[in-house]
Amino acid sequence: MSVQQLREVGLGAGLVALGVTGVAPLLDARAALIERQSLGYDATMQFTYRNPQRSTEPEALLAGAASLVVAAWPYPGGESQLRPVSDAAHSATTGRVARYATRDHYADLRAALATVAAELESAGHRTRIVADDNALVDRAAAHRAGVGWFGKNANLLVPGHGSWVLLGSVVTDAVLAESEPIPDGCGPCRRCIDGCPTGAIVAPGVVDARRCLAWLVQAAGPIPEQFREALGDRIYGCDDCQEVCPPSRRSPQGEQQPDAEGSIVNLLELLASDDQALLERHGRWYIANRDPRYLRRNAIVALGNGAQTDDGRVREVLAGHTQGNDPLLAEHAVWALGRLDARTEVSP
Repeated sequence: MSVQQLREVGLGAGLVALGVTGVAPLLDARAALIERQSLGYDATMQFTYRNPQRSTEPEALLAGAASLVVAAWPYPGGESQLRPVSDAAHSATTGRVARYATRDHYADLRAALATVAAELESAGHRTRIVADDNALVDRAAAHRAGVGWFGKNANLLVPGHGSWVLLGSVVTDAVLAESEPIPDGCGPCRRCIDGCPTGAIVAPGVVDARRCLAWLVQAAGPIPEQFREALGDRIYGCDDCQEVCPPSRRSPQGEQQPDAEGSIVNLLELLASDDQALLERHGRWYIANRDPRYLRRNAIVALGNGAQTDDGRVREVLAGHTQGNDPLLAEHAVWALGRLDARTEVSP
């Protein structure tokens, strides 16, 4: 079976790139994970940091594994229309969601990978699909398979599509021709580094999770106070380093300006919902300890940053949380009310 045959099947299923690499250990990725752990850049993040040895051993994913077929699925990107917060097109009590999380795009990716796997299985080969879990460093596999190059924001950039993609693999016992790596396409550009609101990109391709907003909204415990203003109206994820990236801006997804369905959330409605409702609505997101209080924490900070300072509903809800029985939410609500007051003082 040829790689071109698999590529045609994958593209027909909606994938935008497909490449092949062997199952030798991803040694560069392993060394990077271990080094960044030693520097504390992993913060409390688990994922592939949990066991660098395991997540960089593709051969261990399937008995007799010989090849990794790695592919990219596109999702709608582009600069969010939520900014500035004062834009009349959006309420000041809405929060922003990163584009990859607006719907279950991973389900679409897995379905497309299943089509590729079925093609391999029809030829008598065994397969296993791996996507969005701790078993494999997807970006490292995709880089080695020639799907794209590493951007300075540590995302994989796919030619013609930038980083508005999700990555996944089909592990198989089929022996397939390996794809050629793609050379770096960033050159001297450093827009992602300069555009990160918290300076989390500490070196080209290196992100300090302790400063990364996309991680801070997922992590347990309080959001560090020095990063709360930078959080703005975000409640899940952060796309800033993608939005300023030239290859991503030029991609078909980067040109999609209207906000995707699910990219905004009513914050007052979120705070009024019980745990079951929140998990039913947002349970496919990574929520620390599966505890909806962290969604409420994020919403409280977003209200402090974005709500109209004279909105009595917002102040009443925040004041209620200052008197609630959850110290974490109470502390963030006190901060949010103080933030509203501070914004009032500087308003023209």
